[in-house]
Amino acid sequence: MSEQENKQAVSPDVEGLKGRFGDQVLATEQGMDMPVVTIAYAAIVEACHYLKQQGFEQLMDLCGVDMSEHPDHDAATPRFYVVYHLLSVEHNRRIRLKVPVDERDLVGSVCEVWPTANWFEREAFDMYGILFVNHPDLRRLLTDYGFEGHPLRKDFPLVGRVEMFFDDAQWRCVYKPNKLENRVLIPRTFPGVDRG
Repeated sequence: MSEQENKQAVSPDVEGLKGRFGDQVLATEQGMDMPVVTIAYAAIVEACHYLKQQGFEQLMDLCGVDMSEHPDHDAATPRFYVVYHLLSVEHNRRIRLKVPVDERDLVGSVCEVWPTANWFEREAFDMYGILFVNHPDLRRLLTDYGFEGHPLRKDFPLVGRVEMFFDDAQWRCVYKPNKLENRVLIPRTFPGVDRG
């Protein structure tokens, strides 16, 4: 089989997901490095249980993606993706699951499938505000206790909203509005643009 034919070959894992979950599988594609399956958020926990039974014993990463400023994003489609990267060491295979969600959708926690998802889901909650139902301890992970907002959302101010510092006179931490100006030192470039 040539390399081109091998790239076009459908992964047995993708076919298994399509057969088992039917309309819950929203889209499939062959990415540059692994198959990519977009699946409805209502089926993610069952899909992860199924894939673990198929030999995907490791959740390598779970992250959020804010699509709101992507050129191809339609306002009628969900704003976020929760992306799962799975690895089967035994079969030397990888698969990427993408779950489209809106701000108030409750995504099922996969901590029961892979305990390592605990911190990954907490990070996605903290940075993007994605809510995971049945999570054992869904609270902020990287930001301060009183922090407002979600820093990796595209609409979050680049310099933040407030600054925290320790005031020796009051002997406590205090907040004050941030007065920094946004400095752009490097202009934004896009792939394919002549940089010459």
